[in-house]
Amino acid sequence: MNYPESLVFGLDIGTRSIVGTVGYKLGDQFHVVAQRAKEHETRAMLDGQIHDIAKVGDTIRFVKEELEDAIGQKLTDVCIAAAGRVLRTVQVHVEEEFSSERSVTEEDIFSLNTQGIEAAYNEFNESADESLSEMNFYCVGYSVVRYYLNGYQMGNLEGHNARKIGCDLIATFLPDDVVDGLYKAVAIADLNVANITLEPIAAISLAIPEMYRMLNIALVDVGAGTSDISITKDGTIVAFGMIPKAGDAITEAICQHCLVDFNTADQIKKDAETSDTVVYKDIIGIEQTIKTEDLVKATNPIVNEMAQLVSDKIKELNGDKSVSAVFVVGGGGRMKGYTEALASCLELVPERVAIRGREVMSKIIFEHEDLTIDSLLVTPIGICLSYYEQSNNFIYVSFNGRSVKLYDNGKSTVIDAAMQAQFANEDLFPKRGTPLHYSVNGVARMQRGEPGESAQIFVNGAPADIHTEIKDKDQIKVHESTAGNPAHLEIGQIPEYGSTMDIIVNGQTISLPKFASVNGELQSEYYQIKSGDDIHMVDFYTVSQVIEFMDVVLNPQMNVYVNNKKADMDTPIYANFDVVWTLEELKLDDYEDGSEYAKLPDGDDDEEYKRPEESASYDSAYADRHETNEKVEGYEEEDEEADEEVSSPQDEPKASPKGAGTLADAGIPHDITVEVNGEEVILSGKAEYVFVDVFEFIDFDLSTPKGSAVVTRLNGKDAQYMEKIDEGDSIDIHWEK
Repeated sequence: MNYPESLVFGLDIGTRSIVGTVGYKLGDQFHVVAQRAKEHETRAMLDGQIHDIAKVGDTIRFVKEELEDAIGQKLTDVCIAAAGRVLRTVQVHVEEEFSSERSVTEEDIFSLNTQGIEAAYNEFNESADESLSEMNFYCVGYSVVRYYLNGYQMGNLEGHNARKIGCDLIATFLPDDVVDGLYKAVAIADLNVANITLEPIAAISLAIPEMYRMLNIALVDVGAGTSDISITKDGTIVAFGMIPKAGDAITEAICQHCLVDFNTADQIKKDAETSDTVVYKDIIGIEQTIKTEDLVKATNPIVNEMAQLVSDKIKELNGDKSVSAVFVVGGGGRMKGYTEALASCLELVPERVAIRGREVMSKIIFEHEDLTIDSLLVTPIGICLSYYEQSNNFIYVSFNGRSVKLYDNGKSTVIDAAMQAQFANEDLFPKRGTPLHYSVNGVARMQRGEPGESAQIFVNGAPADIHTEIKDKDQIKVHESTAGNPAHLEIGQIPEYGSTMDIIVNGQTISLPKFASVNGELQSEYYQIKSGDDIHMVDFYTVSQVIEFMDVVLNPQMNVYVNNKKADMDTPIYANFDVVWTLEELKLDDYEDGSEYAKLPDGDDDEEYKRPEESASYDSAYADRHETNEKVEGYEEEDEEADEEVSSPQDEPKASPKGAGTLADAGIPHDITVEVNGEEVILSGKAEYVFVDVFEFIDFDLSTPKGSAVVTRLNGKDAQYMEKIDEGDSIDIHWEK
């Protein structure tokens, strides 16, 4: 018979047998002109992987020659498929953090997905056992299970403002050795590979029409040793999976129940699909009869276990949720009760879990063949149909001068080739300069470096990008991305810097800028932060720092008070503290001579300071007293003995309303008695007293505020801290509530 020249030869190289199919496509129909099968004579294959290449090659040659005799033509090219059971699936979680909150772009999402695939590949390599450690793997599919926006689940990230994005991603890998083994076995039979696909994809090409692939559907191929699972969504296959339990597990259960060998049990299973009763001989040789319903009850536990395992894997691959429908192919799935159990586990109505066989063969024409049209033919014919789509193949491209074999799902891009060539993901996208790691007030912070330039990409000499689609024999050249400048940050740029604190100095409000300490040393706002710097924002000034900031020069004889307590140059001053400095005990005799200017004690000729009356901070009360009381009446006329008598501690004159003024004018220390908050208080040690001196002789805690302000009154009137007080004065000091 004359056949078209474009006959397609497809081989389903299975664990138990090899099935060869020859046919051609005419319009939208595929014509099967011949089909032959042969079981392996030895265990040359295990779990879909070739263990004895020579023996598998011999079996392929036998099937090829049988088909050549049937069609009267030589076969030179063949379409093959890698078993779904050799696929490895990895689920990972990846995150990307931005330096500041911004809108998420399509490029950000693509970069996140790429990081996920790369992370899955690395995790797979790290977790693979020794038998897989030397293999090279291809990513043949991936699916984003869920996205995260600032730690919360989000359906679509694009356009949202985010500081951090993340995703859970499932990636599926095919070992290179499986593909190489198939190629070598086919070569032994003098055949060239015209197209290679995956068995789950081949099955889907027939079992799930293209118009349905936009739906979220699972295909389960229940073979002998494994149940292979694939998930479709948005027009493509997004995930693959496998469980190591299938038809043989049911057969083994029948062996135990019926007391028969494995082959007899397998035949009982097949007969039960079409008959209500099955007749067989047990291992004793006695003929037995079993009702199909009893057989179903006996195998229910293992069928339910298989259904639950498949259901769990489907949900895992589909983002922890069920699918819309499930199509079942393969001999193991035809056991009665299996589809009902799977529907129950997935919480689907029974009608949405169905075996796909004759009903999907409406466009398949079988010529001169007396075949049983059922789900067993789905994968072999699907392998032939994949040839016409030419979308699931391995292609070769040149990546930076290196030949790379790439699994092509019809949408291969530069990024796919880069990952297969193990070109670092970070070398494709702009690299940031060295970051700064530092801390502010004990909290760790990081300033990211500036972004560099993206990789320069050329495909066949023309400018391209990571999204550019590629095809067989394309020449790809990638110049890796560059790093940006290192992170640059001055102290003045951190948020905490630039604030101020107010204090009160001699009745005036002064605003002081807060400054920073870096590794224990004060630094200006222009200090360049270095990695490892420990920065603390200083929230106080010392007395000396306030004086320096105000650019004033204090007379060495001045006393300084902070919140009414005598202070030194290192006393800390916090926000809203009250600071006072004044002259109190300064006398002209303190100078070496009576000149207007006097040398400092160390004799430094370059340093001079004015007499007190020339100083802006000079106490005017002291000046008046000095000018009008040069002598105390009768005091200079006392003889030396009288003077000593007055000055001796045991005979020191007591203050009196009249004598107090006399002793004060003479500059002689003496006591005075005043009334503070209704109680008598004796002040001692000074020739003259001002209001602030009272705090040294009373128990009034200024360090712990007990109100909004301290009220100070002298003889019923508001008092100033430096106001003079005399014997018998009435003083009131309390916190204002």
